Amino acid sequence: MSRHDADLELALRLADAADAITAARFRAHDLSVERKPDRTPVTDADVAVEDAVRALLSAERPDDVVMGEERGGTLDASRVWVLDPIDGTKNFLRGVPIWASLIALVVDGVPVVGVVSAPALGRRWWAAAGGGAFMSDASGERAISVSGVRSLEDAYVSTTDIKTWVEYHSREAYLRLVDATWESRAFGDFYQHCLVAEGAIDLAPEAVANPWDIAPFQVLVTEAGGRFTSLDGEERYDGGNVLTSNGHLHEAALKLLAR
Repeated sequence: MSRHDADLELALRLADAADAITAARFRAHDLSVERKPDRTPVTDADVAVEDAVRALLSAERPDDVVMGEERGGTLDASRVWVLDPIDGTKNFLRGVPIWASLIALVVDGVPVVGVVSAPALGRRWWAAAGGGAFMSDASGERAISVSGVRSLEDAYVSTTDIKTWVEYHSREAYLRLVDATWESRAFGDFYQHCLVAEGAIDLAPEAVANPWDIAPFQVLVTEAGGRFTSLDGEERYDGGNVLTSNGHLHEAALKLLAR
């Protein structure tokens, strides 16, 4: 049980509303796509999801603040809902089923509820502070926990795009970590952090990340027994980058990732 159970229940209903829109628009022939000033794509589904979730929050939690990728907002409030209507928009518009809606509640600067819903994969992950981490898939619902891997040479690591390390951090630093680990992949975006939480992989660093990209994972990964920090080692979702891990490997990975 968590004192945030009511907020978690609401977040799950918000995810249901998001799924109804995204599932209907995925691989739609008339999907509308535009480019934002930062050259990232936005579809009509992104906007429709954020508007629908904002409307529900306005009715259910009128005193709370909302920050979303598409409509903006502020993080400067005691209770803020942080939304990414579709994380993995490039996958969504190309017909790749690895995308999700991300919903987090941040209280006094700390994420306390996180829901990640990936309807095309048939998977959902959620957590509330003090209540554990969970997921559902075709086999049902279950509690999840991070892996027990304790050596980098046995570790499985994933990132989103190696080009971001060149632009925002250090390609050499990321490759140092890759060289020290057993296997590397680029599962990317939300999926790699969910895989850390469920113990399928051990490390997921990202050279650049917005608050709405990673807010749910601070509570999801930590409730699963792992660690979540910026690449500077700070436990914050608004640091501009992130490392999620099983905890055992965190400090060793941070040292290799240092510029």
